[in-house]
Amino acid sequence: MAERLEELSVGRVVPSVLTLMGLCSGITAIKFAIEADWSAAVVAIIFAMVFDMLDGRAARFLGADTRFGAQLDSLADLVSFGVAPGVLIYMWSLERMGNAGWIAALIFCVCSAIRLARFNVQSVRDEGASSHNPYFTGLPTPAAAGLVILPMLLSFQGGGDIFRTPIVSGVMIALSASLMVSRLPTPSIKYMRPARHQRLLVWAFVGLLTGFMITWPWVTATVAMAVYLMSIPVGIAVQARRARSNRDV
Repeated sequence: MAERLEELSVGRVVPSVLTLMGLCSGITAIKFAIEADWSAAVVAIIFAMVFDMLDGRAARFLGADTRFGAQLDSLADLVSFGVAPGVLIYMWSLERMGNAGWIAALIFCVCSAIRLARFNVQSVRDEGASSHNPYFTGLPTPAAAGLVILPMLLSFQGGGDIFRTPIVSGVMIALSASLMVSRLPTPSIKYMRPARHQRLLVWAFVGLLTGFMITWPWVTATVAMAVYLMSIPVGIAVQARRARSNRDV
């Protein structure tokens, strides 16, 4: 009985609850997509991204990293950042292409599943991102979801139907799907650990970013996505330099 109570302790339950809240956010995004409430669907996916960042940090802070939590997180990510964005972008734009648009949405979902399966294998082998090597292999599914809905964010800020054309959405799906299954190193926000003297500055930045998200959500989300994408070439350069250093040693 004592062992069962220990397994149900708050420290072990909190990360899984956050993961499930992210899963519910992703499913809710599908509901809003069916109702053609586009802005609410995007907000639901953004909430799923927030919960995805919090559950991992909570697990590490509480010492509750488990294989069950990792598998649950991947399943939730497949729904929130694979299925939900695929359904959303199909109903928002790709539906005009008929079967071709649906196939494009399926390709995005399939590449998300492949990306998460590879992540799980790397985690078991201790080959994934860590505090010593804060880089993933391929674009993470939350970032891919952000890239896919980027035309929607731009359309919310004006531009008429330019960003809603199936060609733009198809290009974004092709780009995000290719990056997910690629071997490119991409920065992991989860495993980036600022120095102790920088933590106050980081928290101040997080507070400022939260304020911007509340006041100007679409502009802030667009800029954040653009900054992340620009960081990918930096990650590639850092990894290449590290590989050269290891060879020299």
